[in-house]
Amino acid sequence: MRNERKHYTADEKVAILRRHLLDKVPVSDLCEELGL
Repeated sequence: MRNERKHYTADEKVAILRRHLLDKVPVSDLCEELGL
């Protein structure tokens, strides 16, 4: 069975990066939260 990949919009990508760069959220935490 194939899982569909999640496609993030440009706005979603910016929001994720902003959380890492400005809010200092570790990338590992973001990946875990987003299922990456």
